[in-house]
Amino acid sequence: MVVGVGNSVHRAIAAVRAGRTYDLGRVLDERSPAFPGRYFHQTLQPHPQPVGENRVNWVSDIVATTTQVGTHLDALCHLQEDGRLYGGIDAAAAQGPSGFERLGIETAPQFVTRGWLVDASGLGAGDVIGVEALAGIDPEPGDAVFFHTGWGERWHDPDSYLEGEPGPGLAVAGWLAERGVALTGCDTWSFGPVPAENPARPFEVPQTLNVRHGVFVVENLDLSALAADGVREFCLILTHPKLRGATGAWTSPIALV
Repeated sequence: MVVGVGNSVHRAIAAVRAGRTYDLGRVLDERSPAFPGRYFHQTLQPHPQPVGENRVNWVSDIVATTTQVGTHLDALCHLQEDGRLYGGIDAAAAQGPSGFERLGIETAPQFVTRGWLVDASGLGAGDVIGVEALAGIDPEPGDAVFFHTGWGERWHDPDSYLEGEPGPGLAVAGWLAERGVALTGCDTWSFGPVPAENPARPFEVPQTLNVRHGVFVVENLDLSALAADGVREFCLILTHPKLRGATGAWTSPIALV
């Protein structure tokens, strides 16, 4: 399944005028910032002996990780509200022995659609992006909206990066849902301000988007070059591996302008 068909693809292609591309993904390795309880470990597995007269040999990798690290797309089975997933699905009943049997990342679409960038840089931890920052963008159903806060400049200092974050508030979440936005994301490790607008209701912004509206969220984007060049509208290509039953998957989105 692909988000971006018919008019949506035409809108995306129409946004390509200069022929420039931007890589919006982060390099993922063991030094990447990770929310407590998440991790990424990669080791090499050399083949012990060369094979054949040509003495060919090879090296493989072993990767042990959680899927919510690096630049990644959250599946709609990732967040819950009182034990319920998007569509009112019982989260416990939807879990199988090796993954979710409903709403796993393999059911998430691949995205070829028009993207919009909101540049709200210079914010601090807990700062809230309001609807006034959305002036000048006009998303239609199926579009994507990304938010550049400048927090991504802390990527190489994990302690600083993870100490909190700015982000879109609940009013913006409602605005995105009303317009039928399919995907949103930020240059932060979650989506929405941390500390939250109401500290007693943590991570309510992504919870609202995922569980109540079925809007997908991508995190840990690198939006610095896109913002520095003043890009507002672009063609987005975002694909991901189809890991059956997984709660998320890595991605390296591309913006074309």
